Order: sequence, then structure tokens, then C-alpha cells
Amino acid sequence: MLEQLLQFDTDLFLYLNKLGTETWDGFWMFYTTKFNWIPFYAVLLYFIFKQENRKMFVVILLLVVAMVTFTDQVTNLFKHGLMRPRPCHEEALQSLMRLVKPYCGGKYGYFSGHASNSMAVAIFSGLLLRKRFKNVIWMMIVWSIAMGYSRIYIGVHYPLDVLSGLVFGALSGYMFYRLSLFLRMRFRLA
Repeated sequence: MLEQLLQFDTDLFLYLNKLGTETWDGFWMFYTTKFNWIPFYAVLLYFIFKQENRKMFVVILLLVVAMVTFTDQVTNLFKHGLMRPRPCHEEALQSLMRLVKPYCGGKYGYFSGHASNSMAVAIFSGLLLRKRFKNVIWMMIVWSIAMGYSRIYIGVHYPLDVLSGLVFGALSGYMFYRLSLFLRMRFRLA
């Protein structure tokens, strides 16, 4: 059963990865680069700042740092605990796939840190801002799913790596959102 799932994951990876073309490579490399999203994060923080009082905004900033650290560290525990190689490190796949990135990245890829971090941010910020912007959570989820897809497109993650990262990120984002509600009520920060 597990072998069949991993084979399906490999087949799906090759299919999705090969959909790419040189025309779109630059776009997906830009999309997958975390540094390029700093202005986007700044805009999210600005809207949260405008919505919250200063004390709660500081709490939210600290929670975001804790959330990203948490998702990163748990992702690394899984990567080094399960030791599933990235597809670009699999010799049998190297001639069958497109590696858009000039280098493959770390040896292990299960599960995707990009997917888990982006989905955690999407759920956390989407829930915080949903009263002010009705459909923001859905836009954030689509943004995060596209982030996950970018990792398949450039050749560094299997679909299961991405799906697992998205699920873990969603749970983490929701957990930290609930923590923000608890802290707001407990310390009367509203």
C-alpha cells in the first residue's frame, strides 16, 4: 500500500513537473523565493496593525514569529526523521524531471517548509482579517497552494510533501489563531 502511494506520488510529481515550460520558469522561481514576498507580508502586517490596538499587535507579531519558528522546526524534525530524499536527489528521476532551480536544496524533502509556512501564515492572517476583508482567507489559501505548487514545478518536492506541508501549516495557523484569541481574552487585550 505504501509503495503504491509513493509510486503514485512520483508519477504525479513527474506529470506536474513536466507541465512546466521555460516561458513560466522565471515566474515560478520568483514566486517560490521567500524574500520576494516581504512587501506582501508588510502589507498584511499593516492591515493587522490598523485593525488591532498596539498591545495586541505586539502579541500578534510575537505569535507570528513563534508560529513560523514552530512550523520550521517541526518540518525539519520530519525531514531528518523520515529522511525521504527530494525528487531532485533521486538519481532515477534526474533525467526524467525538470530542475528549474540551479541547485536542489537540502537532501530531504518531507514535508515542504514553504508549504507549511505559507499555509500557516494564510490561515492565521486570513482569520485575523476576515471581518475587514470578506474573502481574504480564500485568497490567502490560493496564494499558499500556489506556493506549494511552485515547489513541485521547480523540481524540489513531491506532491505529498506539499500536501502534508499545507495540512500541517493549516493546523498550525489555526492553533496560533486560537492562541491569539485566548491571549486577547485572558489579558483583556481587545
